[in-house]
Amino acid sequence: MNDQSLDSPDAPRGCPVAHGSPDLARLYGPEAATDPHGIYERLRKEHGSVAPVLLEGDVNAWLVLGYRDSRRVLDNPSQFPRDARTWRDYREGRIEETSALIPMLAWRPDCVSQDGEPHRRLRGAVNDVLQAAVGRGTRRHATHFANKQIDRFAAVGRADLVADYADFVPMLVMSRVLGLAEVEGRRLVESCAELLKGGEDAVMHDGRIREIFGELVERRRTEPGSDLATDLLDHHAALDHDEVVDHLRMVMIAAAVTTNLLARVLRLVLTDASRLSGLTSGQLNISAVMEEAMWNSPPLTVLPGRFAASDVELGGHLIGAGDLLVLGLAPGNVDPEVRPDPGVSVEGNQAHLAFGAGPHECPGQSMGQSMIEIAVDVLLHRLPGLRLAMPADELTSTASTWESRLDRLPVEFPV
Repeated sequence: MNDQSLDSPDAPRGCPVAHGSPDLARLYGPEAATDPHGIYERLRKEHGSVAPVLLEGDVNAWLVLGYRDSRRVLDNPSQFPRDARTWRDYREGRIEETSALIPMLAWRPDCVSQDGEPHRRLRGAVNDVLQAAVGRGTRRHATHFANKQIDRFAAVGRADLVADYADFVPMLVMSRVLGLAEVEGRRLVESCAELLKGGEDAVMHDGRIREIFGELVERRRTEPGSDLATDLLDHHAALDHDEVVDHLRMVMIAAAVTTNLLARVLRLVLTDASRLSGLTSGQLNISAVMEEAMWNSPPLTVLPGRFAASDVELGGHLIGAGDLLVLGLAPGNVDPEVRPDPGVSVEGNQAHLAFGAGPHECPGQSMGQSMIEIAVDVLLHRLPGLRLAMPADELTSTASTWESRLDRLPVEFPV
């Protein structure tokens, strides 16, 4: 057992070492950007299924690496609430409002930030409006915007399927669903990406997102539309202005996460000739490729954040009341206790952590998967002969605290 274990008489309550200690592994910075999985595995060997880490600004947190421990946290909101007002470091003034962590961790009047009855009220509204959106033709919007993006490069014979395609299709679809004009959706691509990336501009981009949705909500009060913004305003749960704005923001950030999953799925397709031929011939279903991506390269590698409601033991460590926990979805999915052989096929196994779990499990997962299915299908049918334009082993990714994104996915095709 490590020196932060329950058996250590010197283990400080609720804080594994002094705040901001340089001895802790950082989930940000140069090493984390290029080799996050190396950090996860080193932490697993040193600390077990839960490890003390530092987030941006050298903020203390516990990273949950184990699959079963992640499920325990996600399935028990009374013991590990999502409400950031429980966070001791924030209550005691150690987290600045300008911190890059604020957009992803701070309390907001949305269903993600609340538990119990407030969560049920808001989550019910979100479920209702997302279901209505599906009925209004989300698949049709996905087909439209997939074709529109392809039109931008179809005559050139080459493209970067990250920057030219995956980064835009889910975002433009959700912009239409939410009630935004296409130009506003394209503006949000950068801001949502920067928010997820973190860094000194994260708070500024978060403000831009809220401003766009604040203006949309005001428009829809006087000019209702056939969109999700109008549906939230009209819902019987009686959401106020800030609740509507923050739920539109939440859905748009989920779309930004979906862009990463689309890129990962396209990478799997284009780096395996049998997958590519199977999809184009109809012998392989895209859902099988998505399952593989969600197990081995989930769009969020680390899920923010849960907070200990009281002192509790987790993974052999004493977690203090008010401590921050972040859930390692990527390391949890390859936890040797549940996947002793990661090379074994995961087809048909939907027990991955990619969408979270428990009461806060992603409510829009079926919509996101539908958009990816259409985006891949349209691409392969529009561009026969599509092939990767560089060796697969030279493809690179850059990670932030929360996600690891493909840098590029260059392709060529006959015109």
